Amino acid sequence: MDDREVGKMWDANADAWTKLARMGYDVYRDHLNTPAFMKMLPDVSGMRGLDIGCGEGHNTRLMAKRGADMTGIDIARRFAHHAAAAETEEPLGISYAAASGGALPFRDECFDFAVAFMSLMDMACHEEAVSEAYRVLKPGGFLQFSIIHPCFWTPRWEWIRNEAGEKVAVACGDYFGERWGVIEEWIFGAAPQELRDKLPKFRVPRFFRILSSWMNILAEAGFRLEQMQEPYADEETAKRCPDVADTRIVPLFLHARYRK
Repeated sequence: MDDREVGKMWDANADAWTKLARMGYDVYRDHLNTPAFMKMLPDVSGMRGLDIGCGEGHNTRLMAKRGADMTGIDIARRFAHHAAAAETEEPLGISYAAASGGALPFRDECFDFAVAFMSLMDMACHEEAVSEAYRVLKPGGFLQFSIIHPCFWTPRWEWIRNEAGEKVAVACGDYFGERWGVIEEWIFGAAPQELRDKLPKFRVPRFFRILSSWMNILAEAGFRLEQMQEPYADEETAKRCPDVADTRIVPLFLHARYRK
């Protein structure tokens, strides 16, 4: 599976994904991942930033509201279209383009920082995407990204539940398989049943890598690890949004910041 096939899948996902996410049903993003990511982020006011795999532009807009001069790219033209439409409705000075993370259409050393919110693991070209991010960053610039946790979201896994049906652990397997182009079909579970029945399920390509592979790719590109975190819901968040309470059992996501 290559970038072209990946782009077609995300184009097909884009309309339903954007609709549901903007209705508030991407609860892991809104209640856990993005707040944790933004808390970890350094001050970006006045800096030029690139959002790699920007989707419908939700997080790109948050970065712009922090004072960054933002550009967003996505492999899916439909996502780039939805992001650009939001910019028209609420201008924040963001420019969007349809492009692959593995072939960024920008000159060398032109961004102060780059971010990738839950996008790198869905690309078919990890090495190229990381190398391209390094290329377009200025010396001293940083790449901060979030991905599904490679140690706990493996090609083979399932929740273990107690007698009451409550999640208590995860059974992981085939960690070293590094399967390529596995298609997962799902839709946001927080959405009401009537919407889940009406809208098509997402078809999401996954490219599984082990933790050391990710770290080696970044190191070989020239990046230096600066900070890492495994976000989980605190008690208050878990009570307010029970859907994300399972992140208190094992870390489902990994965030990291690397410096050029």
